[in-house]
Amino acid sequence: MSVTGEIEIRHCSTIEQFDECVSIARATWGESIAVPSGIFVVAHHSGGQVLAAFDGARMVGFTLAFAGSRSGEAFLHSHMTAVLPDYQDRGIGRSLKLFQRQQGLKRGFRLVEWTFDPLELKNAHISVARLGAVARRFIPNCYGITKSPLHAGLPTDRLVAEWWLESERVRAILAGSLLPRKEPVGRITLPSNITEIKSSDQAVAAQIQGSARSQFVRAFQDGSVATGIEPRGPRTDYILEPAAAIAGLQLPDTTLN
Repeated sequence: MSVTGEIEIRHCSTIEQFDECVSIARATWGESIAVPSGIFVVAHHSGGQVLAAFDGARMVGFTLAFAGSRSGEAFLHSHMTAVLPDYQDRGIGRSLKLFQRQQGLKRGFRLVEWTFDPLELKNAHISVARLGAVARRFIPNCYGITKSPLHAGLPTDRLVAEWWLESERVRAILAGSLLPRKEPVGRITLPSNITEIKSSDQAVAAQIQGSARSQFVRAFQDGSVATGIEPRGPRTDYILEPAAAIAGLQLPDTTLN
């Protein structure tokens, strides 16, 4: 799959390619988050995906997914997507996800899931606004407290993105269209500069994170789903809607089991 210029997305299948993926993960997040190449081997041989972006012969990004099953339905869990710092903000990460969708549909998958930090608003925007995923599950401190500077010593709270690949919602968003939306039932508001706050004041960041955690847990218990993200200058809102009101998408209860 061609992207722009010389960037091409394709499958990985060799130890050497998996080692390159590990090197990109280290360059992107540091040693403490990178996983060994054996994990890529397992994904490749157990029904998952290892896809990479290449600039000529050079690998510049990858996405790693595992095959899963819930309530009798197979899905892909996308564990990592990384792009080298020099190649970020060029649409390569989104292109990796689009290729992941294309290949997943070829194999009969309807759903791809992944986790993302609700405080990382750029990632949230890509997941929800640019790809069309929704979130209705919250995992407090999903990976434990790590030594990674990326996590700033905070609990690794995560939203679970559900990307329903063939839904009208996803097709419309990928085509650049917006489906009609009723008035949201709620909003969860964060400072737009939360990334800077995490770096400069851990105590304040922890308070913001704790408040967001309580609001997400309560909203999801009440049956709401995070379906949008809206920047409003110094503040950014997550948009919440009832599951039954989401245009172009019917959410099965079985995904929560």
